[in-house]
Amino acid sequence: MSKLFFIISIFFLLSATCFSTSEAVENIEKKPVIITSRTLTADNKNNTAVFEGSVVAKTSDITILSEKMTVTYDKEGSKISKIHATGNVKVYNDERVIFSKEAVYLDTEEKIIFTGNPKAVEGENFITGKQITFYLKDNRAVIDESRMILQNNQEQK
Repeated sequence: MSKLFFIISIFFLLSATCFSTSEAVENIEKKPVIITSRTLTADNKNNTAVFEGSVVAKTSDITILSEKMTVTYDKEGSKISKIHATGNVKVYNDERVIFSKEAVYLDTEEKIIFTGNPKAVEGENFITGKQITFYLKDNRAVIDESRMILQNNQEQK
């Protein structure tokens, strides 16, 4: 089970970069991760862990919800190559949230790709697109076919 804890800890570390500065990300790495799902299938032969059914993965700062989460890791269990969350994916903390049908983290490219009507929301503002790609190393996002709605909440005098 320690391999799974390590794997999920890394996923949260990576997901946190979508919402946090590098200092906050370093702090998240040390926080416990709690994952619940209806089933967990660990397949050490194929180096995967599959969480299915109302998957909820939480730290004190970040929550990830999906119907299924598949984690692919190396033979030693010390490095993740891919995380694939599917089915009503929701990644959030405080006032920020990203909704999509799927989210894929690719370690070699250091990015998270949100597809299936992705929508990033902060307060009353949001952006949608065909695909939202978040580059972890550069702390930047690329939104294909974007549409942004910004609310003007200034009081008129």
